[in-house]
This record gives sequence, C-alpha cells and structure tokens, in this order.
Amino acid sequence: MTAQVWEKSYPAGVHWNAEFPAAPLYSLIDTAAAKFGDKFLCDFMDRRFTYREMHGLINRAAKGFQQLGVKKGVHVGLFLPNTPHYIIAFFGILKAGGTVVNYSPLDAAKELAHKIEDSRTDFMVTIGLNAVYPQMGRMLGTTRLKKLIVGQLQEVLPFPKNLLFPLAKRKDIAAVPNDDRHMSWRKLLDNDGQYTPVPVDDPSSDVAVLQYTGGTTGVPKGAMLTHANLLAAQHQAQLWTEGEPPILQEGTEKVLAVLPLFHIYALTMIMLAGIRGGSEIILHPRFELKAVMRDIDRKKATVFPGVPTMYMAIISAPDVAAYNLSSLKYCGSGGAPLPVEIQERFESMSGCKLVEGWGMTETCAPGLLTPVIGKRKKGSAGLPAPGCIIEMVDVDDPLKLLPLGETGEICITGPNVMKGYWNKPEATAEAFAGGRLHTGDVGYMDEDGFVYLVDRKKDMIISGGFNVYPRNIEDAIYLHPVVEEVTVIGIPDDYRGQSAKAFIKLKAGTQGLGYDELKAFLADKLGKHEMPVAIEIRPALPKTIVGKLSKKELVEEEAKKHATTKAGKAAE
Repeated sequence: MTAQVWEKSYPAGVHWNAEFPAAPLYSLIDTAAAKFGDKFLCDFMDRRFTYREMHGLINRAAKGFQQLGVKKGVHVGLFLPNTPHYIIAFFGILKAGGTVVNYSPLDAAKELAHKIEDSRTDFMVTIGLNAVYPQMGRMLGTTRLKKLIVGQLQEVLPFPKNLLFPLAKRKDIAAVPNDDRHMSWRKLLDNDGQYTPVPVDDPSSDVAVLQYTGGTTGVPKGAMLTHANLLAAQHQAQLWTEGEPPILQEGTEKVLAVLPLFHIYALTMIMLAGIRGGSEIILHPRFELKAVMRDIDRKKATVFPGVPTMYMAIISAPDVAAYNLSSLKYCGSGGAPLPVEIQERFESMSGCKLVEGWGMTETCAPGLLTPVIGKRKKGSAGLPAPGCIIEMVDVDDPLKLLPLGETGEICITGPNVMKGYWNKPEATAEAFAGGRLHTGDVGYMDEDGFVYLVDRKKDMIISGGFNVYPRNIEDAIYLHPVVEEVTVIGIPDDYRGQSAKAFIKLKAGTQGLGYDELKAFLADKLGKHEMPVAIEIRPALPKTIVGKLSKKELVEEEAKKHATTKAGKAAE
C-alpha cells in the first residue's frame, strides 16, 4: 500500500497502511480474558464483572445456545438495552457458530416483524421489562420466531439492589409466560461452559453480524458484517489513539457506554474497541444526564463516545459546575453533524478534546476520524480511517471519479466495508458500482485529506443519532383516512440535529387533522424516534414537473424559517 494524501495529516505514530487481523471476532474476548483476567470488563449500576468472570459466562452461553440448536447458519436476535446480558449473548452466539442480528427496542411492531422474517431469526434474547419484553412477546406465534430467552435485570445487579429491585420496581417487571416458547437466562447458562468450538472458515467471508440499515436507498436491509470487517473496525479505532504519545493506555481506561450497543457506533467504538484495549465499560441502559455526569465524576470515566445532543445537554446543565469532568481523556461525536459551537463550549468546559467522526453501518462505523492531537479543521468530518480509501464520484455518473477538491458522492473502500446486503444482490451491486461503496453522502476532500460533508444524496433524517426514513413515516400517515398526500422532511432541531415534520394535504370534505390526533394514530405504527414533531396542513403540496411530490421547496422554507428564528434570538 502506498501513502495517501491524507496520511500527512495523521497523528504522529499512526500509519494508514497498517495491517489488519483476520480471525474470528470472538478471539477478542478470548485474548482479553487471558490478558486482563482480573481487571473489570464492565460496571452495571455498581455491579462489576471481571474479564475472567465474563469469559466464563460467555462460554456457558455458547453451550446453552448450542443445546438450543444454534450452529452455523442459525440467526439469533438481540433485543436488549445496555446490560451485561448483551455482551455475554453477543459473544456466546458467535462461539456457538451462530450469527447475531441486532434489533432496536425503538422499532415499531411492523418493522420488528419484517426484520425477523427477512433475517430468518429463530431465537431472540430479550429482558423481562415492560418497556422491552411485550413488543417481542407479541412476535411469538405471528412470525417465524421459535423461542425467546428472557433475562431479568435483578440477576446482573449488585447486592442489595438485586433484592430491592423486584420490590421497588414491580410495575416495571413484565409477566413472562412459563411455556415451551420461553427460556430463562439462568437456564441458558445452567451448564459447565464446555461448548463445542466452531471454526470460522474464512473471517473475510463468514458473517458475524446482520445489522439492519436503510443503506444507500432508505429501504431497511441487513448489512452483512464479517468477522474480519468488525475486527478491522475496532482495530482502526484503537490505532487512532495509539499515536505518539498514545492518548489511551491499555488496561486502564474506563469507557462510558450510554449509546446503545445494538447500534453499530457503540458496538464497534465502545464494546469491541473497549474489550480489545482491556477497558472497563460503564454500562448505562439509557442517557440520563445526572447519572452520566455523576459517573464521570465519581467513577472517573476517561472515554465518552456520544452524539451531539448528549454534549449539548451536558453544557446546558445548570449544575454542571458541581461535577468534576477532568478525568475525561477522549470524547467522540458521531451519528449526526457536530455544531462547532457545541464542540468548542464542551472542550472549554471539560478540558477534553471532542472530536467528530463519520461512518455508516455498512462500514462498521469508522469511515472518517478526526485527530485528537495535531491538525484539526473546523467543519470537517475528519480524515479517512487507517486502511480506508475515500474517493468522490460524479453524483449523476457513479463510475466517474472526480479530482481532489471537487464535490461529489463520497465512496469508500477498506477492510471494514461490509460484504454486502443480506439476500439483496441487486442492491449490493448498485451500492458497490465501480468496486466502491457508494455512501449516498455528498462532500469533498481538501489538499490535506480532510473531508467535508456538503449534503445528503438521499432524504434520510438523522435525529439524535438515529436514522429515520421519511418513507416509513409517510407510509404510516397515508393509512389515516383523511390524508390525501403527505411529504415528510427533516427540519433543523437545535437539540436532536434534525426532527421529522409532515406536510399533509387532506382529502376533500374532511374536517381537519390535529397533531395530537395524528400522534395517537401513529403510536403503534412508528418508533418513538420516527414520530414527527410537527405537522402542517396545506391545500396543496409542491410537485415536480412530472407530478412527483417534491421535498426541495419545503426543506428550503424550513431552513429559512429556522435561520430567521435563530437570528432573532441572537439579536435579543
């Protein structure tokens, strides 16, 4: 591999042409357990698990899964918040020979059912909480799902929380049937851990994880992430902090895990990279501002990967000065563009560099990384990650490469780029036209190798770090009997980055449609992250010359409206 234009801007000691391992993904936990056995792997609400303890539980899970029938070709779903169950089940499934399929508790029932059928998920691991279990419980008997393995929160809590939780939080605990379609987590682990090792024939081809995404077309489909893809991605993340001097030290860091592990960003940049580095992962089931600041202060967290809304919440907290944030060494932001003013305010307040990155599910998260030490450029999403090549192609001609500095669709190749889309050869061929992954994002690269995102080729909305697809929302709204036409766009949101807004034309003779009424109608059709924050009823919606509904005019209107409001506030 020859040097690339961006390597001159890399942090000292970080090399673009690094070698990437090709091994089973579960080798990460085996190696870490041997190296860091008595160190803590995770902390969940003050219950701390060592690497050796977690390794033993993972091996027991692997045997339990094999006793259920999990082997090569069997897909096992994870429908979990951030608890130790996730880490144990993830590696247990891989060791049993199965493939992990990640599911989001935010998904609506329709999307869950689609993913179960499309991915051919036979078994699902979930947790017995009313906020999670009922959604998946309803999938039994209505989808191909054969069995639910159900964990309980109290089994991973420290004493005396494990005893008090069932009493104090009784209303939060789901009623789980005792039948053949359910298995307790305890029963899954009730064995000696002597599982049958299953070889990974080709780490570059064997799929470890099916991660659902809208891809480059906005239609949800499973990205096939191989063992080698995911190993390369966490290796890229680790390499980026091992410069001269290194930012992070092996076996000493504490990583705050607030982002959901079922999301590719957290899976790679927190769980996999953290385990490789022997870090302690401080698990939070969800983002709660005071709990996050308290754990940075009290537990001395050193690494905090987040999304812009989290950093905005911290700098806006009225009591932020009461917490000591000086332990932080490395903070990363992804999932949505990071406003420069938020970045600067957080760095000034915490004393920690906040760096932005960019990537996709299809790249196992990394794509562009910003140096922590050395040159940074305002407004840039960073430099190509080690081993990755970023190129721009003509937006209208996917095979025409553009010279440095010209704006076009961003394309990427590298060891972390997915194998393709599950059971979708045509979508895979389109995404890899010319041998490069076409990202759907438009941008340019400057003479130093820094990449700037200009626009999104597609209409996907990123709200609080979650991908939201307008078509899904539009399809749900069209089910309402008074709706004739609807267009959904992303509007600027100072907190979430973007939120969905629906523009609706009603059928003639109808009496109107209020926001609260529509929200109630959509409650069982959309996930919370997809719910529009506003609607606007119009007598007509903009259309193209051929009669297709057009979003461009609405996006421009909302951008002007937002700019005017922001200018007015600044003048006050």
